[in-house]
Amino acid sequence: MAQDQTEKPMAFFDHLDELRARGMRMLYVFVAGFIGGYLVSNPVMTWLRAPLFAALPQEKRFLYFTSLFENFMTHLKIAGYLSIFALSPYFFYEIWGFIAPGLKKNEKKIVVPFIAAATFFFIGGALFAYYVLFPVGFKYFVQYGMPTDVPLLTIDAYYSTALKLMLLFGLGFELPVFISLLGALGIVDAPTLRAHRRNAIIGITLASAMFAPPDAVSMLILMAPLLILFEASIFVVDWLGAKRKKTAAEAASEATSVEKGIIGKSDY
Repeated sequence: MAQDQTEKPMAFFDHLDELRARGMRMLYVFVAGFIGGYLVSNPVMTWLRAPLFAALPQEKRFLYFTSLFENFMTHLKIAGYLSIFALSPYFFYEIWGFIAPGLKKNEKKIVVPFIAAATFFFIGGALFAYYVLFPVGFKYFVQYGMPTDVPLLTIDAYYSTALKLMLLFGLGFELPVFISLLGALGIVDAPTLRAHRRNAIIGITLASAMFAPPDAVSMLILMAPLLILFEASIFVVDWLGAKRKKTAAEAASEATSVEKGIIGKSDY
């Protein structure tokens, strides 16, 4: 994308310095969020294990640790994930700040919609996993097998699985934000997306099969919203394209009017 003419182009090593500086700021903010996340890790753990315990009989609602440091390290892991989710607006802001120098002046104005949408879908995807996938998936896997099969779940195994799934769904739900951003920048348009719809469906299906839990229900729970979001992003890109054409037409019409006015004055 063309760079704003009022700004001096950045050299390659300038980009590396910019990336390093933003990476360090993100690290400092992450550490601050990590400390805060550790302080509230106990109630968050209680909230995270609720879908699992709902699928277990009362007498089996326990999580075990098999090594001396497992419980402590799990608290640290949860603190890290909490920092990522809670401070995601700032991280999206830094990502935007890195790519903004390569954008035109009018394209930089979408920073607020981008950060708001990216945060909404990131957190929304994680909550979708918690409230939709977990109750169905956990009940299915806990009850799967013979009556003599008894689940013995460790703290690290359960929380790692839950957090990874929430992060996966959060990132997956960024699909419409990414596509809409490309549409806003004029990189893709609605006809192109429609022409490649079949490829997108195949890609989403394969990604859902690879990253969702290994059962058909969980795969469909991930695949269905991604397909819906992809279709919704086509409408958004179509609307952005129409808006961009209208703006360009108005600018051209205004320029023509100004030119005619100048020519009219020169006749006198």
